[in-house]
Amino acid sequence: MAQTVNHHRTKCKHFDLTILTRVPLNPVKKTKLKNIKSPKSAPDVISVKGARVHNLRNISVDIPRNKLVVITGLSGSGKSSLAFDTLFAEGQRRYVESLSSYARQFLERLDKPDVDMITGISPAIAIDQKVTGRTSRSTVGTTTEIYDYLKLLFARIGRTFSPVSGKEVKRQRTADVLDYIMSLPEESRIMVLAPVEYSKGKLKEKLASLIQQGFNRVLRGDEVITLDEEHNLKDGNELFLIVDRTTASKEEDNINRLSDSVDSAFAEGNGTCIIDRPDNKKRETFSNKFEADGITFEVPDVNFFTFNNPLGACRTCEGFGSVIGIDENLVVPDRRLSIYQDAIVCWRGEKMSEWKKTFVRLAQKLGVPVHKPYKDLSQKELDILWHGEGSWSGLDGFFKFLESESYKIQYRVMLSRYRGKTSCPECKGTRLRKDAAYVKVGGKSLPELVTLPVKDCHSFFGELDLRPEEQKIAERILLEIRNRLQYLMDVGLNYLTLNRLSNTLSGGESQRINLATTLGSSLVGSIYILDEPSIGLHPRDTARLIEVLKGLRDLGNSVIVVEHDEEVMKASDHIIDMGPEAGSGGGMVVFEGSPADLLSKAKTLTSEYLSGRRTVIRPSTRKPGKDKIIIRGAREHNLRQIDVEIPLRCFTVISGVSGSGKSTLVRNILYPAIQRELGEIPQTSIGQFDALEGDIKSVKAVEWVDQNPIGKSSRSNPVTYVKAFDEIRTLFSTQDISRQRGYKPGHFSFNTEGGRCETCEGEGYQTIEMQFMADIKLLCESCKGKRFKEEVLEVKFQEKNISDILGMTVDDAIDFFSNAKKTTVIDNLVQKLRPLQDVGLGYITLGQSSSSLSGGEAQRIKLASFLTKGHNQQHTLFIFDEPTTGLHFHDVEKLMRSFQALLERGHSIISIEHNPDVIRCSDWLIDLGPEGGIEGGQLVYAGPPEGIKKVKNSYTARYIFS
Repeated sequence: MAQTVNHHRTKCKHFDLTILTRVPLNPVKKTKLKNIKSPKSAPDVISVKGARVHNLRNISVDIPRNKLVVITGLSGSGKSSLAFDTLFAEGQRRYVESLSSYARQFLERLDKPDVDMITGISPAIAIDQKVTGRTSRSTVGTTTEIYDYLKLLFARIGRTFSPVSGKEVKRQRTADVLDYIMSLPEESRIMVLAPVEYSKGKLKEKLASLIQQGFNRVLRGDEVITLDEEHNLKDGNELFLIVDRTTASKEEDNINRLSDSVDSAFAEGNGTCIIDRPDNKKRETFSNKFEADGITFEVPDVNFFTFNNPLGACRTCEGFGSVIGIDENLVVPDRRLSIYQDAIVCWRGEKMSEWKKTFVRLAQKLGVPVHKPYKDLSQKELDILWHGEGSWSGLDGFFKFLESESYKIQYRVMLSRYRGKTSCPECKGTRLRKDAAYVKVGGKSLPELVTLPVKDCHSFFGELDLRPEEQKIAERILLEIRNRLQYLMDVGLNYLTLNRLSNTLSGGESQRINLATTLGSSLVGSIYILDEPSIGLHPRDTARLIEVLKGLRDLGNSVIVVEHDEEVMKASDHIIDMGPEAGSGGGMVVFEGSPADLLSKAKTLTSEYLSGRRTVIRPSTRKPGKDKIIIRGAREHNLRQIDVEIPLRCFTVISGVSGSGKSTLVRNILYPAIQRELGEIPQTSIGQFDALEGDIKSVKAVEWVDQNPIGKSSRSNPVTYVKAFDEIRTLFSTQDISRQRGYKPGHFSFNTEGGRCETCEGEGYQTIEMQFMADIKLLCESCKGKRFKEEVLEVKFQEKNISDILGMTVDDAIDFFSNAKKTTVIDNLVQKLRPLQDVGLGYITLGQSSSSLSGGEAQRIKLASFLTKGHNQQHTLFIFDEPTTGLHFHDVEKLMRSFQALLERGHSIISIEHNPDVIRCSDWLIDLGPEGGIEGGQLVYAGPPEGIKKVKNSYTARYIFS
């Protein structure tokens, strides 16, 4: 039965609840319940009876509550079907049932999990591994909600300091003036004054206005003049309105009188009130304006610190943190060259070299060495080169000249060569308006805090010492901030900054961010369902994750983890092993019990690999290629000016603890740099490095294979991605009934009009917009989820219509078409489907929506699409980001065979990976570290995998080869 899992999010006070609803493409007749008795299970058990979701075979299982339970098994064996599509879907359905009548009116149309009975279930929270699209404004701070609390903290207790004098900016109020007056000696004579502001030639009009308001005296110097003596007053006199004359008495009537007078003085003096003491000729000036040193400052509020709001966003970059400007990496691609050696490529050529000659003549006077490598120039020397000094206008002036000549096409073309995304020069990438940095808490501004690593940010808030009144205001806010920072530390993300863009995170980092966000809600009595939280974690960090999961359990929650990691399985209280195979060959509980019993008593594939009776086959020989690529001087983020050699036409693994610099090296430097060498426009800005050397010209193409969805449209699916749907549509268009009716291949597409259901436009479901909730997707009432019109579904191939074919698993489809009469179309179809089976995805359905695929599944579909392109493709460098995500031990072996197929075709593979079996199977290992963040970024080891055993400061050697 083919089904689509759709994810919706709705805010629930302190945390995000992901509501899962199943939309079956081929609904089946449900079994009627007859006299089902309540199970005799203990109240501390979640009892599932007769689960038939997806490939589950009417299974029944008891899951202990308040325990750490691991559900494991081959990919596609039914783990997610049990955990997410049965348990979580039912828990969330019951949650929606408790909502308003408006929400409940749709419940009868919502499909319930296909299960006889579930008892003992609690409110459920799911944390899956799907990499969803994120905006360019989303950061670690906003995703974890820490930034929301930081904004509130700075708005409530932040103190503004003048950038001129460094003094605190205060807005003085009536109470502050009264406090000053009451501090004076008893019965001191005082005058409450307000400056008289008037335009030139308008003095008489101003005085007449004051008389109408009931005022009758002004002060000029030390002289009191009544307003009816205006002949004594001239334009240009500095005048002060006498609002009141009294004494500093503490009597209640006098205090009330003074309060009214001060209010009037502030009003008449345009925010300024002066207390004059005639006895000693002293004056104290008070202002209710938020100003200092002649500068009026913005009064901080939450929006003032919000880069998604026009009030708080940087005026230059509008809150994005980056602008389209001149990219230094494009201007100086090889930093080992000196200025004299033409390091600045835009100054090459007969005409533009005049700028270089001018700079060389001025260099000695400017103090910039022209024969020194660009990479060795000091910051001061670089500032002079770029921004200019004296008669030298700098590279900035050069590009302004090009812009002034941009009406000429050659200058427009030249400018386009050096443009790229660069950090905003005004906010330095912090996204906030410049004056937001004037507001500080504990001596640090918000822009400073968001650029600190989580580890340092955690230390700052742990040691933060506030005034008693500030502590009282901020107590609850600080508790939330500290808790969330602690959870980020606990899940191994101490090296990230809160300003880090969410779309630059790896799949594992994304899921651990989601985990930390959910843990921040501190719920008890709930069911937490996690989908492989260990992905992206080095084995060293897995122990820390296990402690977090146990802590969550000890709070009184049931923690159910879909997992393949050996350490997590061994640390669990209870294991449920699904199998025995995947897809239609799975869906059964093959073992249920303790980890110890799994190792000693079970006879499953999981127990075989865990016990060591079976292992992933390693290559008999290492074959590092003769060709190689060399990255010189990599120093982006935490990389420490390292040189890295990467051999080609072999399998290279980049390893290291989380945050050691793996993704920076590969994703931010190697991949975009090779794209540029191939004449392509890099998809991301190129990180800082000196040069790319070696046999680059032997690489004809580069492919980045990550865990992002395989298509932007919800209609995209595996069979369309590997181009097999073209063959299926052609096959159905050649059937007799299609020829009679004039059906073309387009009639069997749900992307175009013709044969698709126009009610749902080929989606299979309709979206209902909900108020105050996420939209709900309901099964299309016209086509019942089949996507096509009834007349199109009448066209059949061997008694199967187009919807039936899309509902088949890859394994079943290969068997079905392999047994059919051989034709060119069918042969091509099987040939395109086979790679999906080879990479371990035989269990997914052909028409499964891309939105229901995990990050690891999407990545392996991309791999399968490359395997279908044939043996004659030019030399391609494939770069994988943790390809073992979601893979069982047995599936890793299939993945290694697929990699071997690519290598045999003469391609090169680089993989960021933590999986011990994959690391052992590599031809060349590059280990970064030794720690994460600022303590990482060094090249710890490069060579054959076994050689790392001798490296003492490598965690990879300690945890994988020990």
